[in-house]
Amino acid sequence: MKQIPNLFTLLNLFFGCLAIVAIMQSGLAITVDAGGQQLVEIPESIFMASVFIGIAAVVDFFDGFVARLLKASSEMGKQLDSLADVVSFGVAPGMIVYQFLRLSFAQQENGLEVSTLWLMPAFIIPCAGAYRLARFNIDTEQSFGFKGVPIPAAGLFIAAFPLVYWHSNNATIVELLRNQWFWYGIVVFISFLMVSTLPMLALKFKEVTVKKMLPFILIALLSIVSAFLVGWLAVPIGFVAYVILSLIFKQTN
Repeated sequence: MKQIPNLFTLLNLFFGCLAIVAIMQSGLAITVDAGGQQLVEIPESIFMASVFIGIAAVVDFFDGFVARLLKASSEMGKQLDSLADVVSFGVAPGMIVYQFLRLSFAQQENGLEVSTLWLMPAFIIPCAGAYRLARFNIDTEQSFGFKGVPIPAAGLFIAAFPLVYWHSNNATIVELLRNQWFWYGIVVFISFLMVSTLPMLALKFKEVTVKKMLPFILIALLSIVSAFLVGWLAVPIGFVAYVILSLIFKQTN
């Protein structure tokens, strides 16, 4: 019984590995449009990486829930959870950013031959995530709240962009996702939030009250409404709302 939560954690890691495979197999594709012009594109199949990261997040939630339910929490489980998280929500999202950076440079002349140095910032994300997880593991003050954005939230934020890219009818958004400076900004933004000590909300309470649940209700309502209005952009919108409401409600608690 004590190993059941660890099986969930390993399942999280398994889906993280599948996400990385989906990203690597997608690569970049060269197509020709109706006018005979060559186009460089990320194959739509990369969306499977987003799906696998999403499944990993669901499993990650349940491993902790099952551990508390069975009273099977352990130091090994805590360390294993961090190892799985850095792959599923650090390395895999970093690879997504890497591929979008490749796509961004491919829009330029001789862009397919871009130096790897311009793509390496993508891997700041798993590094920041690993640092955040290590700090969490030795911090005894995060029982009912987080310091810095948790890595699963950061991973889901990035994992949403392939879905946004392939399901958006807004040309401005598509062009933005083909801009390398947008992705450099995302790297800085998400890495800073993870390594920071900003107070972040967590679904951990000594007692459940309307006041404590209010920010999560607001995030859920905003995400649902956004999903109807802007599709997969609801995920990044929900993430930004989570960060803002964390700062607001932590200041008043």
